[in-house]
This record gives sequence, structure tokens and C-alpha cells, in this order.
Amino acid sequence: VKEFFFAPGSRLRKKSAQQNYISSNYTHAARDVYNQGCNVVAQIIALADTDTGPMASLSANPDTGPELIELLEAGDRPHIVVGLVNQNLPYMENDAEVPLHSFDLIIDHEENYTKLFSTPKSAVGTADYMIGLHASALIRDGGTLQLGIGALGDAITYSAILRHENNVEYNRALEDSGIANKFGHIIDTVGGSSPFDKGLYGATEMFVDGFAHLIDANILKRKVYDFWALQQLVNEGKVTENNIERSIFEHMDKLGVRILRTKDFDILQYHGVFVDDCSYENGNIIAPGGESFVANVANPESRALMVRKCLGKKLRNGKVLHGGFFLGPNSFYEWLHNLPESERRQICMSGVNKINQLDLNPRLYKQQRISARFLNTGCMATMSGAVVSDGLENGRVISGVGGQYNFVDMAHHLPTGRSVLMIRAVRSKGEEISSNVVWNYGHCTIPRHLRDIVITEYGIADLRSQTDSDVAKAMLNIADSRFQDELLETAIGEGKIEAGYEIPLQYRNNLPDRLERDLAPFREDKMFPVFPFGSDLTKLEMILAKALGGLKELKDANKVKQLTQWLRAKSLDQDELLAAKPFLERMDLTNPADSEERRIQLLLAQELHDMGVLKVKED
Repeated sequence: VKEFFFAPGSRLRKKSAQQNYISSNYTHAARDVYNQGCNVVAQIIALADTDTGPMASLSANPDTGPELIELLEAGDRPHIVVGLVNQNLPYMENDAEVPLHSFDLIIDHEENYTKLFSTPKSAVGTADYMIGLHASALIRDGGTLQLGIGALGDAITYSAILRHENNVEYNRALEDSGIANKFGHIIDTVGGSSPFDKGLYGATEMFVDGFAHLIDANILKRKVYDFWALQQLVNEGKVTENNIERSIFEHMDKLGVRILRTKDFDILQYHGVFVDDCSYENGNIIAPGGESFVANVANPESRALMVRKCLGKKLRNGKVLHGGFFLGPNSFYEWLHNLPESERRQICMSGVNKINQLDLNPRLYKQQRISARFLNTGCMATMSGAVVSDGLENGRVISGVGGQYNFVDMAHHLPTGRSVLMIRAVRSKGEEISSNVVWNYGHCTIPRHLRDIVITEYGIADLRSQTDSDVAKAMLNIADSRFQDELLETAIGEGKIEAGYEIPLQYRNNLPDRLERDLAPFREDKMFPVFPFGSDLTKLEMILAKALGGLKELKDANKVKQLTQWLRAKSLDQDELLAAKPFLERMDLTNPADSEERRIQLLLAQELHDMGVLKVKED
């Protein structure tokens, strides 16, 4: 098995997986799979009877499959394309919809209608919420958003909804936490703190449930259209969704539009600029009634006829989100299933070659992706602004670069785009705490020459166009204060910061306790909850998740500590083991099959004991 992305951390100690990993940007994945000799493309699909006959939807994953099929069809390699029907998949239209003849073989049997893979919600902690608060204030109203999965994604979504629906409390949180005072300039320059009146458009590799919550909150509502000049006029307010101005073709002429091609006409008609009763043939527009004239926007007579005989009244078929693939909790899939078709059609699942870069249509995508804020997560950041997201300096791969590099690079090509990389300031392993802001690291995912904005729970570092000295100082300001002195000493010693420099006092209290105090008053008002959007996990499973996290730390510790824990676990009394029974049943550990399972059983029981869970009798 060869992979270009791992579930984060899942393959660190798997030698075969590490040896067969292929490092690849998501936009190169189809090419690399093809080059590895792929001759079978298998895709889970949904079926539907449409106005044009039976059709299939690639649903959650049109991200790379169609591009791979194009490569196979262009080559001479024998291949087969297989569709496996699962009607539990939400039926997505637009680019995800394909004719049945796209497949050589379709397998359709109810036994394959399995429950969709879901990702349970992670608890959102204080550090996550503080990162989310900072990030949400960098989102520009009327702009574009990319968002990821997990606790940080939920923290940003929650903060954005708070900004929109309870703006007074949102701004109070920015003020009371010191965010507005320390980083007000960058917030005013890059983002904002007012509600999202114009709304946002989503251009995201991964369509996560956070976007569903933003749609429900009427935040993700800015629609985009697939003709560059039309999109520019919409951006400038010269054309609105409910009113196609009679001057539209005159404006297009000024933008440089000349002869409309077949594709141009089809797109404009799809979006309602031309009425359905007119058509296009050999460079001419055929008006209702049969009158024909040249499709030349630069010709005043043609423009007049377009307006008089063919102009529509309202725009239609705009999209609020383009996504490559979707993944999330079961409630997310139910939301997609229950979404009215008219609203679901405003979501376009498509290929990463279209979403993760500008190459296929730079002029259009630059108009659609105005004020883009591409929010991604990393593991560590260096004092020079490089970010580590996918691997360790010993060469082991944590996950994969995915589309992160694509979006960071794209932000630098968009006139109003910004890349925002978020990291937690510290990490812990047992009782050992380390800084995630480091002087240097032997591996990086995003090189320092693409540095832009970095966020930790302690603040925002605006690194674009800054000198190495200014970058290092900005990174010091958002580092945990327990590590600032050592980082500063190194920076001075390496000549990147002048001798005698002192970190400003307002950044000297970057400590977890201070963050807890900042959020405490809001939590008393039931704000910033642990699971802001609910959880698929039961209460028992939530306790187990915490206990298993403790065991994971134990797994990473030395063998002596493991043995000590095991011996302690063996001393648990029978009442405690009985209280642990529901947890062990959920883990299928009530009757261990061998000594290894017995050891895990006892360790888990001990962890539950240490958490104080076994003191409460279970029903």
C-alpha cells in the first residue's frame, strides 16, 4: 500500500508505511497515482433519476478521481472504472454529477449501503478557543474562507458565529482578552470584528461541517459565478443577484470582453444573463423569434439587441462553496441529505485541480476568491516563519502536505489573499512541556519565503514583507512566556535580533492560567463550551476518549513506567473492576484474548481509576 496522506500520527512507527509514503501536493496526487501504474479507479457513488435520465454523483469525493480517469483515457494503459453504489451518500450535483457511462462497472446491492465513515467531535479547549478568536477577527466580510476539521475548525466557526449573531459579546471577548489592544491594527487591516453583512464564500479543499453551521447562520452566503467579467461586475456592485442592469454588456465591453464563444454564452445563460429562449450558433446569438446577430459585446448594435431581446432579469445558479471532498460527523451527512435541492445546488463539489490552485482559470478564480483567508493548522513554527505540519526532522511522516502548500502559495498570488497558519504554542508529553515555537527545525512544510500570518493562542504574527529581525520579534510575542527568554537569547546569539532587545511587557504574560482567566467570565454565561456543536459520542465514550488519551501518553513513555502502571493496575479491587465493566465492554475488553489484551484491560481500568471515574457506581 502506497499513500500520500496518513491519518495524523497513525503511521509514525509503521516501517512499511513510512517506506512506501509518497510526498505529494494534493494537486499532484492524480498524476502520482497514475505514474505508480494505477489501472483501476474505484469510487463510491450515489444514483438518482434526473430530468436528463439516470445519473451518478461522486458526492463526497470528486477531488482526484475524474482527473485520474482523464489521464488513463489519454494514455494507452488498459484500465477499468468501477462505481460502488451507496445510497447513504448525499447526492451532490454540479461538477460531482456524471453520466452512468462514465463507469465500466457499477455494483449496486443494498449490502453495500453501509453507514458512512464519520469523525467524532473533538473537545475544544481554551487554547483552541483563543486561536479561534484571533483567527475569526482576520476574516474579511465579503471575502473567501478555507477551513479545516477538528477542534480548531470548530473554535473558528463558533467564534465567527458569535461575531455575527452576538457581536457585542464577541467584541467584549476581544477587548477583555487583550486581543483588540495588542492586535487591533492587523484586525482592522486584514479582517474585522463586525457582523458578516455581505457574507462569505467558501473555497476549500475539505468541506467540513463548520461550513454547514456557517450556512445555517447566514454567514456563508456570498455567491460566485463562473464568468470572470460577470464576477467582477458583481464584486463591484454593478450587477446584483436580483437585478441584471441593462448596462451589463456596456460594462463588459469596458472590461475587455469581445466575441462571446459557445462556452461563454452557455455560462452566461446558465447564470441567467441570457434568457432560456435564445441560443448560440456559429458565433451568432439567435434571439427568441429567430433574429440572428453577431455575439460581439464590443459592437454597439449587438449590445443593444442583447439587452432588448435576450437579457434576463435575475442571476441564478450562484455557488456559496466549492469543495474537493467532505468528511464529518453523522449529523453533517444528515444535514446534507435534508438540505433542499435548491440550497444543495449552491454547493459545488469539484476537483482539487480547480479548488487548490489558480492554474485552470486564473482570471476567474482571482475574481471569485477576493479577500481570501486560507486557515490551516501546523505543528510547529520557527522563529524565521517556516511552519512544520506534516513530518519530523528524523524523516518520519506525521500526515502529509495535502493541500496546505497549495493554499499558502495561492494566498501570495491573490491580490487580497492571506495565508493564516495556526499552531498551539506548547505541546505536552506526560509532565514534559515543549514549545511549538522553535528557533529552527530539521524539516519544514511551508518554507520561510512563504511566511505570512501565524497564530497561536497568545496572538497574531503578521510576517509578510517583514525583515528576519521583525519576524523573530513577532514570533516571540506569540510564544509561551516560559520559553521566550531562551528563544530571545538564541536569536541575539545568532545575530537575528540586536543585543539588548527586550520583549514588550504586554507579551510577557503568555501563560495558560491567564487564558483561563480571560475566558472564565464568558463560560459562566455558558459561552465557549467544550462541544460547541454537539458530539456523536455518548457520555461514556467521552470519558473513554479522555482515558485513551492518557494511555497514548503512557504508550509513548518508557517501558519501566508502563510496567509500573501495569503492576498498579493489578492492585485494583473487584468493585472498581466491576465499575469499569461498561467501559471495558465498549472497548470489547471484558474477556481478554491474550496477555496483551489483559495488560491493556488493566491499564485502562487504572487510568479510569486515576481519573476518579470508578468512584461513581454505574447503573
